[in-house]
Amino acid sequence: MKIHNGLGKFEKLSYAVVTSGTFDGVHIGHRKILQRLNEIACKHNGESVILTFWPHPRLVLYPDQELSLLTSIEEKAELLSKQNIDHLVIVPFTMEFSALSSDEFVKDILVDKIGTKKLVIGYDHKFGKNRSGSFEELNENSHKYGFDVEEISKQMIDSNAVSSTKIRRALQEGDIEKANNFLGRYFRLTGKVVEGDKIGRTLNFPTANIEVDFKYKLIPGEGIYAVSIILGNNHFKGMLNIGYRPTFGGSQKRIEVHIFDFDQEIYGESVTIIFYQKIRSEIKFQNISDLKAQLQQDKKSVQQILKNIQSI
Repeated sequence: MKIHNGLGKFEKLSYAVVTSGTFDGVHIGHRKILQRLNEIACKHNGESVILTFWPHPRLVLYPDQELSLLTSIEEKAELLSKQNIDHLVIVPFTMEFSALSSDEFVKDILVDKIGTKKLVIGYDHKFGKNRSGSFEELNENSHKYGFDVEEISKQMIDSNAVSSTKIRRALQEGDIEKANNFLGRYFRLTGKVVEGDKIGRTLNFPTANIEVDFKYKLIPGEGIYAVSIILGNNHFKGMLNIGYRPTFGGSQKRIEVHIFDFDQEIYGESVTIIFYQKIRSEIKFQNISDLKAQLQQDKKSVQQILKNIQSI
């Protein structure tokens, strides 16, 4: 897959099969669109093109609103590269770009700069200024633009339409299994190991404090999770806490992972955490003894869960 940062040096294609969107998470609904994109490109000896945007449009249009994303632009590019797409075009999203009407977007970008012959879009996809463009508008004017348009219907799982919004909500609620099911993969986050206050060591459960790399990365809801850890070329099993450590009167949200059978100093190292299941919510214990007993039980629960995860 060729990655193009902007359209400045993009050479117009003779038969471009295109889709556009933010594709946050590159979930199974997105992959349905990409599969169809490749099918059409192969049939017509064309090239598949994904048009996406960074910064995320909401960061530009609504800078005062909080935003949590499933993937950074780098993570998104890595996931998309596994889908056999020919071109990924990352368009810098600006206020000027957002002012393009749907007709300008189609003519100036899709037709004149990319060479679109077939546009594949997801269910209820909108584009252009104020998201005024729609499948119906494209379909009615396809003869004018010189390309065909195809809409992919809802990708369904257990009668629920898959969407990035629903995945974010599931993660925030700690429903990791539902989120992973919709993603079609395990949710992960990457960060650097930073120094903490070493309370875990006093409990015989030393932890690595994780500072997440991507500012807008969605952090799952508070609680204890069964996870695996990628450190360099090695995989480890562990359990992770997201929360405030109420037993110790904590006021700052932390991400702390206890790596099983591991005793190394890894400050400054980059680690990737892979989430499998939440085992309980964070609670305040009456004393340290109760906390230690619960941590032992948590470890047994996590080890049982991870025993059934084939990819570890």
